[in-house]
Amino acid sequence: MIEVERRLVLTYMPTPEAAAALAALFTLDDKLAETLRTTSEPMLGQIRMQWWQDALAKLDSAPPPPEPVLQGVARDVLHAGVTGAAVGEIVDGWRVLLEAELDDAALGAHGARGRALFALAGRVAEAAINDPLELAGEGWALADLSVKLSDPVEAAAARRIADAALAHACSARWSRNGRALGAMAQLARMDLAGVPVGAPKRTLRALWHRISGR
Repeated sequence: MIEVERRLVLTYMPTPEAAAALAALFTLDDKLAETLRTTSEPMLGQIRMQWWQDALAKLDSAPPPPEPVLQGVARDVLHAGVTGAAVGEIVDGWRVLLEAELDDAALGAHGARGRALFALAGRVAEAAINDPLELAGEGWALADLSVKLSDPVEAAAARRIADAALAHACSARWSRNGRALGAMAQLARMDLAGVPVGAPKRTLRALWHRISGR
């Protein structure tokens, strides 16, 4: 999603507090993506990812250090029973991309990035228990990854897994509190369909989801 679509999705969250939590999760996800992108050695990448996971877990027992991303998570995400250790599950999804080959198992493991992010945001937003948060999150993460992979075989595999997950997630009727996340799934599905970012059709689809939950 481009920034304007993110801002639109944040307005779908049921409260300002829930919107702030999703924004903080986006910022963390972006930071982890940047960490991976700027790491040339897999071993160094593992060390950097482990630092983030440990730092997030420490938020459960100590104030955040003077690091803006961690401060945002501590301030905006760690309530409603959400723990720093749970937020750290997003790191697991990024860590797997340091592997030499991304087979179906590794791509499925990357889905942990989206499954955790959607589950956490859904919990803060008090989404309905039958909202397909984890399927939507897995599909969102893999659709996003598929456009960034240079290997056409890996990209096709990521699209295939994402399409299956999003087909289920987008066939459901989402609760009002879960519709920001449902809209993210709808936009990810449009990515897979080749609808270009910025096309009016994408905004209209997201708006319809906000109204109807479908």
